[in-house]
Amino acid sequence: MPSKEKTGLWPRFVSLFRPHGDRSTVGSRQSSAKVVNPGAGPSGSGHGSIRSVPNVLLPASSSIPPYHKSPPPIRPSRSENNIVVEHSQSTFSTPSNEDSPRQRPLPPVPELHSYHNQPAFSALDDPKSFLPSVSGRSEPSWSDHPPTRTAPNILLPAGNPTPQYHGSLAPIYPSRSENNIGESSHPAALSMPRNNNLLRQHSHSPLPSLQSFDNPAASGPHGGATAFFSGASGFQVGAFNVNVNSAGDRSIDGWELLLQNISRNALHDSDARYDAPKCDEDTRVEVSGEIMDWIRDREGPQRLLCMTGAAGSGKSALQQTTAELCQDSGVLGAGFFFSALDSTRNTVTQVIPTIAYQLGRTNETLRLYIKAAVESDRLIFSKSLRTQASTLIVQPFQRCKGMGMDLTALPYAIFIDGLDECTGEDRQAELLAAIKACLLVNGLPFRIFIASRPELAIHTALQPGGHLRDLAYHIQLSDKYDATADMRRYLQRRFGDIGLRINDPNWFSEDNIETLVQAGSGQFIYVATVYKYISKPRASPAARLKIVLTWTPREGQATRPFEVLDKLYTNIFLDAKNAYEAIDSHHGRDFLLLFRTYHVETTDFRLALSATFAADVLSVLLSLEPRGEETLISDLRCLVAFKPREWESELRLHLYHKSFSDFLKEPSRAKDLFVPESRVYTHLAKCLMQHIIECPLDFDSCA
Repeated sequence: MPSKEKTGLWPRFVSLFRPHGDRSTVGSRQSSAKVVNPGAGPSGSGHGSIRSVPNVLLPASSSIPPYHKSPPPIRPSRSENNIVVEHSQSTFSTPSNEDSPRQRPLPPVPELHSYHNQPAFSALDDPKSFLPSVSGRSEPSWSDHPPTRTAPNILLPAGNPTPQYHGSLAPIYPSRSENNIGESSHPAALSMPRNNNLLRQHSHSPLPSLQSFDNPAASGPHGGATAFFSGASGFQVGAFNVNVNSAGDRSIDGWELLLQNISRNALHDSDARYDAPKCDEDTRVEVSGEIMDWIRDREGPQRLLCMTGAAGSGKSALQQTTAELCQDSGVLGAGFFFSALDSTRNTVTQVIPTIAYQLGRTNETLRLYIKAAVESDRLIFSKSLRTQASTLIVQPFQRCKGMGMDLTALPYAIFIDGLDECTGEDRQAELLAAIKACLLVNGLPFRIFIASRPELAIHTALQPGGHLRDLAYHIQLSDKYDATADMRRYLQRRFGDIGLRINDPNWFSEDNIETLVQAGSGQFIYVATVYKYISKPRASPAARLKIVLTWTPREGQATRPFEVLDKLYTNIFLDAKNAYEAIDSHHGRDFLLLFRTYHVETTDFRLALSATFAADVLSVLLSLEPRGEETLISDLRCLVAFKPREWESELRLHLYHKSFSDFLKEPSRAKDLFVPESRVYTHLAKCLMQHIIECPLDFDSCA
C-alpha cells in the first residue's frame, strides 16, 4: 500500500499545488482555504496541520489523501485563475472513523486554465465528479476529532445544492468576484456524508455562458468573450444575483440636451429653407445698405432694428440677404426664421435655445458655459423666455467677460424674421419683452434685427408710449422705400433669363413689364408671383404672360395666375375676421361687412360718401366706438392702413396692394369672404336712417 500512496496520481496532485510564491491571490484579492487536522500528527500532538487550498473546482472522484505522517503543507502553485465564485471561507468535515479515504487512489486532476490567457474551465463529464466522495473503511490515523477542511469556493452540485453536514460547519459567505459577477448573499454549508450518495444525477439544461461585462471583446484568447463553465452539465446554481459594477449612470450632456430643444428648420441656412427668398442683384440696394450700416455701427445708441412692412414687401428677402452678408463678414451670431406653416418654428418655445446654440458654436469657452447652464437646470426649457434668455445667453456671456474675454470680438448680429408668423400675439409680446429685458442690457455686444408685418404686438411696442419706441431703430419698409424701380429691374433680368432659355429674347416688351410693375403697387410679392407663374416648365412663357395681362376671373375658370396671392390674402383676412369677432364687445358685428364698407367708401367714387365722410366719421355712422376703425384693421396692417390723401388731412383706408382690392371685388377669388357692393349700400342706408331717427335735426338752431 505505501507504493500506492507514493506513486500513481498522488504526486501529480501534490505537484499541482507546489508553491511558487508566499501565498495564493485571486486578482487583487486573497482567498485561501484551510484544511485543519484538529488531531495530532504522527506524534499525536494536539495541533492539527494546516494546508492552503486554492479556489479550484475539485476533480471528479478525488478524495482526501491518506496520511501516515504529518501531512506536508500544500500551497497553491499559482494564482493565475481570476475566476472567483466565492471569497469567504467555509469548512466541511469528514468523521474520523473507518470511512477514512486512506486507501483510495486519487483520480486525475482536471486541468486548470488561466482566465485571461486560456479558455475557461473544461467541461465536467460526470456531475458526480464535481465533489469528492468519501466511502470505504480505513484505519484512523488522526485524532478523535474529525479532520476539518476549508472548502474551496465551488458551485453546489445539482443533486444537493445544500448538503448535510456532520459536526460544526462554518458558513460560506458570498462576495463580489473580480469579474463583476456577484453570487448569492445567502450563506451555504457543505459536508461529507458517510456514503456514496452525495450526488444524485439530475437532468438540467446547460448553464448559459457568462461573459465578461467590462470588456467582453478582449476576454477570450482570440479577442472573443470567454464562456464560464462551457459545456458543463448536471449541476445547478442556487440563489444567484448578478451585480453589474459600473461607474453610475452617465449624466446627460448639457449640450446634447440643448440640441434636443432647438429648431433646426429655423436656421438661416437650414435645408428646410433651401429656396429662401433673397434680394436680386442690384435690387433693394438702398435699404440693404442702410441695414448693414446699422449693423456695423457698434457704437450706435439703438441696438434693436425693427423693420415692418406689408405682406410681400420683401422683408424676408432682406433678412436672408443681410444674414448671408453678415456670415461672410464673420459677424453673424444667430438667426431664427419663423414660419406659420412649419410646426417646428411657428412658436416662441425654441427661439432662445436655438439662438443660444448658434452663439455657443462661435466660441468654445462660451459653449462650455452654456452647456454647464443647461446641466445645472435641466428644466430650463420649460421656464419663461426671460429666464431662458438670462440663463442660456446673458449669464454665459457675463462669465466669459469675467474671465477677461473681449465680447466685442465675438459674432454679434442676431436675426429674427417673421415675428408675425409666431402663434399667439401674447407670445410675440413676451419675446419682445424678453429681448428688451435681457439682450439689450449694457455690456452685451448684440445688434438685433427683427422683421415683421406691422401686427398688433410689434405695432403696439413701436407706437408712441410703447416699450420699444425709444430703443428701436424703425424702418417702415412699405412707406419709406419705393420698390418700383427694383421691381422693374427684377422683371427685366428674369424675363431676359427666360429669353436665353427659349432662345427668343424678344418674347416680351417693355410695356408688358411696366404694366406688371404698376399692378404690383410697389410690393415685390406681386412681381415674384407673376414670374413664378410664367417661368413654370412645360409651358409657353409668352402664352402665360398674355394670360396674366388680360386675365379676367370667371367662375369655374381653370387658369389661376394669382393663386398664390389669393391664398395669402385669404389666410390673412380670415384670421383677422376670427380675431375681431371673438371679442365679446363685438358680438353681433359683421367684420366682413364693416371692412368692405370702408373699402367701398375709399375705392368707389360713385358714392357721394367718398367725398363726405372720413374714416372717423364713418365709424360714428356705423355705430363703432371712437377709433373703432383702428381696432377693425388691427390684424390687417400688413395689407392696409388709414392714411390721409395727398389733397386732404382726413384719414381714409389705404391698400398697399392693388391686387388685394381686386381680390375683395371678385367672388371667384374671395369666395366665402366676398361681400357684394349692393349689400354695402343697403347697410349704409340703414345706418343713415337710424341716425336720423335717433338724432332729429334741430332746424331752429340752423336759423
